[in-house]
Amino acid sequence: MAGVPAGRRLTPRSERSADEPELPLTTRPKHRGGVDPENAVKVAIARRTKPGAPPGLVRLVLTLELRLALAEKLSGTAIREGKNLEAVVIDLLEVGAK
Repeated sequence: MAGVPAGRRLTPRSERSADEPELPLTTRPKHRGGVDPENAVKVAIARRTKPGAPPGLVRLVLTLELRLALAEKLSGTAIREGKNLEAVVIDLLEVGAK
């Protein structure tokens, strides 16, 4: 079979023994019982960010995959307002977070 290492052939479902359990395709996320969401947020931000230049701000680097039309719309807004694209996105995030 192509893509299967030698000696590791997949057995069609019809040929498997009846007592062989079928494994689930996906695994459930591990539940971390007793985790305080507020502490989890602080830990996640501490790991993903760096301190920003002004006090009270952090640098969080994101890579966005946007539809071309949306990217053009956001860039047009930035140009008309005399801002950079990042400032327009930050403004939208702040409005959406309220």
